[in-house]
Amino acid sequence: MRTTLTLDDDLAETLNRKARHSGRSFKEVVNAAIRRGLALGESPAENHGQTFVVHPQACGLMPGIDPLRFNQLLDQLEGEEFQSLQIGDRQPS
Repeated sequence: MRTTLTLDDDLAETLNRKARHSGRSFKEVVNAAIRRGLALGESPAENHGQTFVVHPQACGLMPGIDPLRFNQLLDQLEGEEFQSLQIGDRQPS
């Protein structure tokens, strides 16, 4: 099956290095790594009888933060991002 996969640069370099050193193709190295990872994930993790417990804590908001104005803040941030993208498009390469 063919598919497109986006890899982080460091991961792609590691896979390329393993392929070069082993004399195998990049595809073979990727498939082997995925198979090993999936095989490890098939059995439950060892927790030695310990249960992970989350203890919620009420943190609240910092003084001066108005939760009723979050939408206004989001609009402002999106507007600034849009402007910076527009300015970036106008600059010559």
